[in-house]
Amino acid sequence: MLSKVIVDMLIEGFWDTIYMTLAASLLAYVIGLPLGIVLVITDKDGIKPVIWLNRILGIIINILRSVPFLILVITIIPFTRWVMGTSIGTNATIVPLVVAAAPFVARVVESSLKEVDGGVIEAAQSMGTSTFQIIYKVLLPESLPSLIVGAALAVTTILSYSALAGFVGGGGLGDIAIRYGYNRYQSDIMLVTVALLVVIVQILQGVGMKLARVGDRRKR
Repeated sequence: MLSKVIVDMLIEGFWDTIYMTLAASLLAYVIGLPLGIVLVITDKDGIKPVIWLNRILGIIINILRSVPFLILVITIIPFTRWVMGTSIGTNATIVPLVVAAAPFVARVVESSLKEVDGGVIEAAQSMGTSTFQIIYKVLLPESLPSLIVGAALAVTTILSYSALAGFVGGGGLGDIAIRYGYNRYQSDIMLVTVALLVVIVQILQGVGMKLARVGDRRKR
């Protein structure tokens, strides 16, 4: 049986995980969404091709995406400590989560925007629509369902990263699973933390799919 102390700790870990995941997801999209748009716009077949910029951004994004999360967390500890004043805990974990997730978000956004029918973009260009207007009146609205599905995928990926951060004192359910479930061989705590993580994933995925259906203009 789980004691009241353990239950309270799990509840706190649950909310810490939600906080880390949502905060990191928001910041990752603040960075990744513009990057994804720039990648599409500056592509050789984009609205404003800038090949050198597209290639440089692509290389940087691919490098960051190729670094395993745990190695990334350890590598940027000095940066995390400089930004947050510490390298452990819930708030500190948000920094490596954003660094790891922003390139992933950029690629997800790029993939979604490239699904937009080129004929729609050409029609907008023929009417003298500016690049900025094409972005927020054509590209983003037309790709909204795909963007929402991609956001649900990104958020669940960030959630899995937050669990891995438990290996380096990142806080949340991942930290509890490592400190108690793994290091102290308390399998009951391990099972509960896994169950809670599964519940969070199911909720996030369900909300994402629902919003995607609501935002699908093609079904209206």
